[in-house]
Amino acid sequence: MAKVRLLDKHTAELIAAGEVVERPSSVVKELVENCIDAGASVITVEIKHGGSTYIRVTDNGEGIAPDDVPTAFLRHATSKIRVGTDLDSIATLGFRGEALASICAVSRMELITRTAESDVGVHYVIEGSDEVVNEEIGCAVGTTIIVREMFYNTPARRKFLKSDKTEGNAIAAVIDRVALSHPEISFRFIREGKEALLTPGDGKLRSAIHAVYGREFTSGLIPVKYSYNNVSVEGFVSKPVNSRPNRAMQIFFINGRYVRSNTMQRALEEACKGAVMIGKYPACVLGISLDCSAVDVNVHPAKLEVRFTEERPIYEAVYFAVKSSLAEFDAPRDVELPPVKRVSTSPNMHEYSGVQIDLNQSVRSEAIRNLVQQAAESQGANAPTSQPAERFEPLNVRDPGMALPLRNPGFIPPVPPTYEEVVHAAEPEIHGTLPPVISDREQGIVSDQPEENSPLKSDQAEPVPAVIPEEMQKTDSFILPEYRIVGEIFNTYILVESGGELILIDKHAAHERLIYERLLRQRENPDSQMLLTPLPVTLDKNQYDAVTQSIGLLTQAGFEVEDFGMGTVLLRSVPTILSGDDAEGAFLEIAGQLRAGQTSVTTEKIDWIYHTIACKSAVKGGDKNLPGELAELVLTLISNPDVRYCPHGRPIFVSLKRREIEKYFGRIQG
Repeated sequence: MAKVRLLDKHTAELIAAGEVVERPSSVVKELVENCIDAGASVITVEIKHGGSTYIRVTDNGEGIAPDDVPTAFLRHATSKIRVGTDLDSIATLGFRGEALASICAVSRMELITRTAESDVGVHYVIEGSDEVVNEEIGCAVGTTIIVREMFYNTPARRKFLKSDKTEGNAIAAVIDRVALSHPEISFRFIREGKEALLTPGDGKLRSAIHAVYGREFTSGLIPVKYSYNNVSVEGFVSKPVNSRPNRAMQIFFINGRYVRSNTMQRALEEACKGAVMIGKYPACVLGISLDCSAVDVNVHPAKLEVRFTEERPIYEAVYFAVKSSLAEFDAPRDVELPPVKRVSTSPNMHEYSGVQIDLNQSVRSEAIRNLVQQAAESQGANAPTSQPAERFEPLNVRDPGMALPLRNPGFIPPVPPTYEEVVHAAEPEIHGTLPPVISDREQGIVSDQPEENSPLKSDQAEPVPAVIPEEMQKTDSFILPEYRIVGEIFNTYILVESGGELILIDKHAAHERLIYERLLRQRENPDSQMLLTPLPVTLDKNQYDAVTQSIGLLTQAGFEVEDFGMGTVLLRSVPTILSGDDAEGAFLEIAGQLRAGQTSVTTEKIDWIYHTIACKSAVKGGDKNLPGELAELVLTLISNPDVRYCPHGRPIFVSLKRREIEKYFGRIQG
């Protein structure tokens, strides 16, 4: 049996240092928090090589008395608390007395400090917990700490540090959070000799947010200020339209300390429920002030998690604070409609904002039709009583990708009537469109199938428009050989009758799969479109790091990304299939996936990037489509029986046998 021995001081300190000093960002966090506790109004942080070789933190705080300097580097030496009961009312960021001892145990450390009462300062050098220099020096009031060669005496830990860029971005994330938690302090961050951040220190949170995340992010915020049950909530929350696809930009502070809190997160999202789209999350920078005895900050080595004496007052304060701000600053505004005047003898012809619209013609957008009718009624015009059928752009999904099983393997589906042939009425130019899936032939992509064998090729030199009977134009049912499209339920599932089966197709899953298959075929030559103006996208520093390291991968997916610096990237090109609104949302979701590091295999990364693009650009469940569009989608599915699932693994269609249906109604037994 091994004998129990007492570890020597040096070994014990190396083990204990690992609890506080995990990487350079841990060092910066501890040193900056000490600066804040010292009453500094200006703090400067400088790093080189991601902080692994050089970190300098300077403040103009109260400094350290000469007699206290050697003691400050001993473990559990602190001026923040004296007895155990002080832990119940901690108002400072640091209190354990472990930071300086842990840092000097694994690095070469230098301290220059002076108090206002001292005529001279102290220059103190300590390496691996061993004092090297302790002398007087002339310096300004405040403290400067320089940390060199982290883990020089623990090479096993040093080799696990990430790249300089990644470690530098982790430090930038720490500086961002402390700058937001203390807007009254001016923070300056110098990275590799260049100034990366400078906050004004004017005490205004909006100014700090603008300095950290930029104008675009700040412009989408609304103020929050509320007090409830002795809990004060102050900060900013994003407008519902500026919500994001992940929670990376949800930032909470408790008494000036950055924390992760499920309680506040749930309260925020519950307050925004109904205003924020499903799958989107509000962004926020919220500071909560409460009695120090009501929160325990001594439960996590990095002090990132806290426990509340009572969670309900915290939840209710955040909930009502956000709810009241949304009601005040995001309330719907009354729209003043421009005058509508009659422009012809026809009672249905009106002019709306300079555009002549005949309400007897089909109008694609119900919103525009209602707008014109309301304006006409307000002006005393004779608004029509009938509601014309809505018209939408076709999905245009004729592209082999996946399909329903063919009952007759030798059956070649015919070319269905085009949208223009089905919809004969002229339509005005004001309309909305659905995201199209443009055919390979329209994009100039050559199919693997020989031209002469293509089932979509016409034998005639000139195509002959199909004649659609009037009764077929008015019905909600389309008929294809061996298939009859009965209609659609819940604006989501297409009903198809085929022989003795009823087939239900999830149109979103089907459309998503078709887009995904196209993206796979275009992998070597992605189809992208240049944006008229580059789109700036603000990211969390960790997401920013993941994106900038994956620019080649994003280029392969059709995104042209340029590093703009300070947590912002510019989108110059996006996949053609994405609309302008979908592009930013898809990119933010991809950035979150890259940050999560789901996989290190490039082929799998590009695969789930394609998943995201396909999901964002596909027609959604609940969208309204014409029978002709549904027929086009069904015909495309029929053309390829190989794939039956969406990119996420959900089935595209299910079928019910006629016998099963008749059993439900008691027509047959057994």
